[in-house]
Amino acid sequence: MEILMSLVVGVLFTAAVYLMLSKSLLRIIIGTGLLSHGAHLLILTMGGLKKGAAPLLGEHATSYVDPLPQALILTAIVISFGVTSFFLVLAYRSYQELGTDDMDQLRGNDQYE
Repeated sequence: MEILMSLVVGVLFTAAVYLMLSKSLLRIIIGTGLLSHGAHLLILTMGGLKKGAAPLLGEHATSYVDPLPQALILTAIVISFGVTSFFLVLAYRSYQELGTDDMDQLRGNDQYE
């Protein structure tokens, strides 16, 4: 199962890098979202995909699941949601003010028109 998850993480990272290297601001935002999802799956996979009981004190189980990767992923999800929201508002305001989402035109390179 870890090999399958590693392949999914690789595909997410590949798609994220491809989208982040494009000229459209919206594609760059989608790429950063995919990159954060790939990082979440990477943390979960490196923590180990184990089967076991929840780590509660009253339970008497033979194996427990480590809660630390899940706590890290939960924190990372909240942070990536905030960053994505900020990027979307920034892109919306820049499109309102400048009328474009092309990165070359936002930089002032008018030779590509």
